[in-house]
Amino acid sequence: MRALVVDDSRAMRRIVTRILEDAGFEVLEAGDGQEALDVLAAQETPPELACVDWNMPVMDGLTFINHVRKQPQWRATTLMMVTTESEQSQIVRALAAGAHEYLIKPFTGEAMLEKLDLLGLLPTPVGDQT
Repeated sequence: MRALVVDDSRAMRRIVTRILEDAGFEVLEAGDGQEALDVLAAQETPPELACVDWNMPVMDGLTFINHVRKQPQWRATTLMMVTTESEQSQIVRALAAGAHEYLIKPFTGEAMLEKLDLLGLLPTPVGDQT
């Protein structure tokens, strides 16, 4: 499975990337929403997951989600907001725009994995296949 991590903080991209790679994802990165759209456009097949920060320069996460949801080729990508925005109204806006999940920073790796499990996106570890 592949994931796209979209955050203007290099440190946060590294944290999320490490969690996802440890869970078995191949990870792409982008520093803002416009860069993320460019990364998506360059892919032959879109990633199954995009973890998106809200507050970024050039294009914020909510605008990115709106753009993704308008493109048929990207509609199957699961979108998870990973942001410091914690007001209920912001959560409602993101979910209404098309985000599937919402994770508030700071978070633990365990919390992120729980969200991915709820979404059915955790790859099966090689040792657990039966």
